[in-house]
Order: sequence, then structure tokens, then C-alpha cells
Amino acid sequence: MYAGRRRRPRLLMPVASRVSDASDSARGRLGLTREDRGLLSVAHDPVLTFRGVSRVYHVGGTTVHALSDADFEVYAGELVAVVGPSGAGKSTLLALAGGLDSPTGGEVWVDGAPLHALGTAELAELRRDRVGYVFQDFNLVAALTAAENVALPRELAGVSRRAARGEALAELSAVGLADQADRYPDQLSGGQQQRVAIARALVGGRRLLLADEPTGALDTSTGDAVIDLLRARISRGAAAVVVTHERGVAERADRVIEIRDGSIIAATGDPASVGHAEERTP
Repeated sequence: MYAGRRRRPRLLMPVASRVSDASDSARGRLGLTREDRGLLSVAHDPVLTFRGVSRVYHVGGTTVHALSDADFEVYAGELVAVVGPSGAGKSTLLALAGGLDSPTGGEVWVDGAPLHALGTAELAELRRDRVGYVFQDFNLVAALTAAENVALPRELAGVSRRAARGEALAELSAVGLADQADRYPDQLSGGQQQRVAIARALVGGRRLLLADEPTGALDTSTGDAVIDLLRARISRGAAAVVVTHERGVAERADRVIEIRDGSIIAATGDPASVGHAEERTP
């Protein structure tokens, strides 16, 4: 039997936002709609671009180079693993990729949009609509069911509750959890909670998935199933960047970027798209 119905937190109504001229220009550079871009081949569709990206922090009298002159691209259909020791700059890279932090040098582009050219509201809209996050500890809202957790970002985007639930149920079905839609997080296993988090990250056709140790809290078989799921989902046109300490996860990635002391020191895969500081236009 399920536990009694829990009180659903009140949602703030979304603020209507405008599409930036910079985003329109970048997206329309080739005369393509966003839907058209989703049909392009991997080779012609960078979802994430770092161009000479650096991030410097000043802590007291100490200068910390968290990331230095990073250049790489991630394409639709790719799973790219980022590896390196603790403190190497992996979390900084994820924060910059998702627009949660700003570089002190260089440019970050997401799905054709130059983050440096976006205003505060526009950047918030991009994070909400085009970027999905998966965390090691899942970050599900305990008072919401699986379906409500997945529907939440769509409701915040202004989608009706009924339509958002329909999208959420479709995503939960895609991750094999259609029969768990009305359960709460504490009624789900760790692997099931992670699958809910992945469904939430991709609902609404988000293009970029950023995952921070998504298998770190799972046993080996469940972790393998999560990677299987990620690969299945990105084959539909998304791209994934996964920070991991696990060799097995890195071995299953299409490409691996190794970071040490804030610098990319090695990268497997196509050398034309990873680790080169050449001029590129997304």
C-alpha cells in the first residue's frame, strides 16, 4: 500500500521570458529551426562548445586556476566522460557548461546559444529548457511523486499541469518506470530514483545532460543499467557530459577528457573536436 497523499508544495508561476537576439542569431545562422538542428548528424551538431575557457578564483590572497584554456566540443549522440582526481576542475567544468558559473576567460556555447551574450532571464530560461542535471544524490523532491518530480520543470516553464504530467509519464515509460509514477522517492530503490532523475533531466526535449557521478551511489549492475539508459536517451539527439571516478563508466564513453590541476591533459576520441585551441564557430 502507498503512503497517504502528501501535501504538494505550491509552485511559483513562471515569468514570461523573451528569446534573446543572440540566441536567435546563433540558432538561425544556418537558416535552421531548433527542430531542424535536432535532425542534423552528430558531425554537424555541437551541443556544447568550450572555446578557450578559464575560471580563476581569488580566495584570500590565493589565486586558484580552477580551469585553464579548455577547448572541446560535445556533439548530439555523444557521451563524454570527464575524469581526474578530486579538485582537478571537473565540477567547475560542469558548472560552466550548465551556465551555473561564468568563465573569467573564453566562451561557452550551449545548443547554439552564446552564454556570455545572454541576460539573466535568458540564461535562466536556457538552463530550464535545454540543460538537464543528474546528481549523485538524485536531488528529488521528497514531497512529490516520481511523475510530479519529472513534471516540475515543465510546469515551471508554463506548461499546464495536465500536459506536464503527460510528458512526465512518457519519460518515465521511456526509463522503465511507468508503473512507479505515483510513488514517492522514499518508496523507490536507488536505481529507480536515479532513473527518475534522468527522466526529469531530459523531459521537454532538453539537449544537454550534465551528470555528476551519476553511478557513484549505486551498485555495479544498477550503475551499468543507468549508463545503458543514458546511451539510449542520447541516441535520440541529446548529448551527455558525465563526471566520474569509475573506470567502467569512462570505458563506455564515446570520448574521455582527463583534467588535472585545471588543465585538459589528455583526451581520447576525435582530435579534431577535443582538446585543441583552434578557432571555432558553433
